[in-house]
Amino acid sequence: MTVNLSVNLNAVALLRNRRDLPWPSLTDLGRLALGAGAAGLTVHPRPDERHIRRSDVYDLIGMIRKEYVAKEFNIEGYPDERWMEIVLDVKPDQATLVPDDPEQSTSDHGWDFAASAEFLAPIVEKLKARGIRVSLFADPSPEGLDVAKEIGADRVELYTGPYGACYDDNRRQMAELHKLALAAQKAQELRLGLNAGHDLTVQNLTPLIMALPNLDEVSIGHGLIADALKFGMVETVKRFRRALGDPA
Repeated sequence: MTVNLSVNLNAVALLRNRRDLPWPSLTDLGRLALGAGAAGLTVHPRPDERHIRRSDVYDLIGMIRKEYVAKEFNIEGYPDERWMEIVLDVKPDQATLVPDDPEQSTSDHGWDFAASAEFLAPIVEKLKARGIRVSLFADPSPEGLDVAKEIGADRVELYTGPYGACYDDNRRQMAELHKLALAAQKAQELRLGLNAGHDLTVQNLTPLIMALPNLDEVSIGHGLIADALKFGMVETVKRFRRALGDPA
């Protein structure tokens, strides 16, 4: 089974926002990524708009719906009133709910599903009623995945930050990979779809997909955009697709 690649454009927006100028263009780079075979695009419109702006969300969904109708758009973020307003208006293919504090620099932990079930359940129901697939950000552990299933999530996205951080320590990396594999096995038992994301690279993708045979999608931003500075967006997407076992 092919694992889908969703290209996260947050880092591109962060670079653009260093100047009051319209480049680098998110729609241009998103177009290149999709044209090179990425299955979709991911954005995280935070309240302070330090990278993705509200206007970016509308520009990107307009480009996808007009030019790449078979591709997917994923909006991730903490489901506060502002975020929900954007998502319910745009109606992306997937909404990924993350338990971020507005001050966090990046997502660094999953939901405490037992503690958050009452908060998440009506949000999941509202999103699904609009035809939006719902994924919940999860720590690399089987714990709580049964609750995610009970409240109606279609998928969970396993946080792979600890795995990615072990790029120079093979023993630690294998230990983190084992944790991810146990969580993936539990998701499969529960018939939950499975995504993964954070600090994934060409080098660590192949071991990941071998250990998680039920993986549906990876969302990759920082490592992919870093490589794009060296190889260009088109070649970089092809390299990541090859690492996922998809001949490009």
